[in-house]
Amino acid sequence: MSSKIFRAIWAAAVTVFLASLVFIMGISYSYFSSLQKRQLKSETDLASRGLALAGEAFFENLETENFRITWIGPDGDVLYDSEANSHRMENHLEREEVMEAIKTGYGESVRFSNTLADRELYAARRLPDGSVLRLSIVQMAVWTLVMGFAQPISLVILIALILSFVLASRLAKVIVKPINEIDLKHPEDYFGKEKYKEIEPLLIHISDQRIRLMQDQEEIEKMALVRQDFTANVSHELKTPLHVISGYAELLANGLVEEADIKPFAGKIYDESMRMTQLVEDIIDLTRLDNGGAEICWEDCDLVRIAENAVESLKTEAAGKEVALSVEGTSAPMRGIPQQLHSIVYNLCDNAIKYNRRGGSVTVSVTQNDRDTLLSVRDTGIGIPEESRKRIFERFYRVDKSRSKEAGGTGLGLSIVKHAVMIHKGTIIVNSTMGEGSEFIVILPDRPAAKKAA
Repeated sequence: MSSKIFRAIWAAAVTVFLASLVFIMGISYSYFSSLQKRQLKSETDLASRGLALAGEAFFENLETENFRITWIGPDGDVLYDSEANSHRMENHLEREEVMEAIKTGYGESVRFSNTLADRELYAARRLPDGSVLRLSIVQMAVWTLVMGFAQPISLVILIALILSFVLASRLAKVIVKPINEIDLKHPEDYFGKEKYKEIEPLLIHISDQRIRLMQDQEEIEKMALVRQDFTANVSHELKTPLHVISGYAELLANGLVEEADIKPFAGKIYDESMRMTQLVEDIIDLTRLDNGGAEICWEDCDLVRIAENAVESLKTEAAGKEVALSVEGTSAPMRGIPQQLHSIVYNLCDNAIKYNRRGGSVTVSVTQNDRDTLLSVRDTGIGIPEESRKRIFERFYRVDKSRSKEAGGTGLGLSIVKHAVMIHKGTIIVNSTMGEGSEFIVILPDRPAAKKAA
């Protein structure tokens, strides 16, 4: 960064210097050109007075090292020229400066001279007898001026480049030094300090990013622990039914089971295998929900119809437990993911049946207001202790482990419910009284699809 700042400053300094040099040379050339013209006019005035007084004798022994003198008669014929044979020169009556001098008394012009093959400045003065005296001088070229100043200009350029290099180097270090001294682990320490005023927005951004990265790191570590615990729990949950299945199967394979016990043993193997199947299916569902359910499409659906389908699929299980199942609500159109909504109702009702008493009931109610769709699953079961209500949505957490195993639960049902509700940006509330039952209220903040269409 320091080298980039140095190069930028040095390039800017050199560019400004060169531009200034060109500008100064232009001004100097303009000044010297005007000075040359004034000098030529003064010399022309003096020479014309001398010629008017002395006549042709004025040209005798006249030194014209820096000027060319031409005397032109009233008819335009050249009477005298200091650098050419006047008899061989063409008529000068139509020369711009001659015409102007005859007309106004004085004339001047700038043009290329065919006789001398260079660019000339001309000044002409009319004499009392009608003739014209003209002086000319080679116009100074830009390169002539540059070459004349070559030595001092080269010295100035060298000094300027050295100074620019030194100053750019020091300035770059001064600019970068405060930045290099910043402790990026604590950028907030530099807020409000005058030295860092210009880069304070950057420091604020770095601080925000650092906090966000720390939060993300904590979240990643937390998720890693959750996954680690989840893997351990899955292994543990699968180990039990596998041991049971392998144990009964080994007895059957070795012929150590009496004929009357074969059917009960086969039933045990079947129950444990179904438990494993349900556990795997719940793990798959939970993994899909962990990924945000991105592969599932949102649709216009009716939560009452979804609840009726979920309850219908649990009728047999409820009848086996002697638990009455019912759905209240007429219609609840909304925007959601039907599979996940079905999973919410199914798992809440499945839990309500498993942890209910014989002769109890499970009531599913669906209502809507102007903002939300509300799902309530109310049962007459054993209830949930207050200290366990915050943990029941954790994976593999069971309030009553012995009863949970007996009921065949996987410990993942409420975790699936929680994730599905989160994907719908909803909330879930638990009300429970020990020995009297529990109620799960799911609030889905999505206006009914029919109202959106209107």
